[in-house]
Amino acid sequence: MQIAIFTTGGTIDKVYFDAKGNYHVGSPMVRELLVHARLAAMPQITELLRKDSLEMTAADREVVRGAVAGCAAPRVLITHGTDTMVETARALRGIAGKTIVLTGALQPGRFADSDAEFNLGLAFGAVQLCPVGVYVVANGAVFPADRVRKNLELNRFEPL
Repeated sequence: MQIAIFTTGGTIDKVYFDAKGNYHVGSPMVRELLVHARLAAMPQITELLRKDSLEMTAADREVVRGAVAGCAAPRVLITHGTDTMVETARALRGIAGKTIVLTGALQPGRFADSDAEFNLGLAFGAVQLCPVGVYVVANGAVFPADRVRKNLELNRFEPL
């Protein structure tokens, strides 16, 4: 099964420098997390952006859309910051013939208590099993892109 992975940055890739929360978006964590999962074959991973999702622009979303639409793989997994993941997911609707899954983490993938491994594992399964469409995977659930929101107060995703 042909799967392409695109990375855009976000908390999953953050590196913290001190207890005050100074950070930068570091190199993508997805390859390291998938190596730990002991996949039989590593999918192609392409770094598109290295941004906090709050800094993403409409032009950035067009870059992501162009990359997804232009890739040969029928199944695409995107790592993304959680703050604007739903916005990007909605911008990807209408790409014909592709199953697109976006996921991220509320804690950096480099942290022992991160949700990154769990979210990535569920997203990897979802991209293989879901029908054509766009989905957000977080908090142990798979959401259609047009029926999800991030609840900022509870810091989790929920259905609309």
